[in-house]
Amino acid sequence: MSDGQGSTGNVLAAICSFFIPGLGQLVQGRVFMALIMFVLAAVLWVIWLGWIIHLWSIVDAAMFRRRV
Repeated sequence: MSDGQGSTGNVLAAICSFFIPGLGQLVQGRVFMALIMFVLAAVLWVIWLGWIIHLWSIVDAAMFRRRV
């Protein structure tokens, strides 16, 4: 199994981020990025702009490539 874009792990992470922003990054082991995504989305949902971070979280999880 490859760790590149489109791998099963990235698809699962993107699905997780679809439900909770940052959860996909947490599944990938990127705790700091998960915290940033979650907090930014929570803060921006107050002014109805959280969807931007939410979408960014999904795309980021789907396109993540682990550095070797």
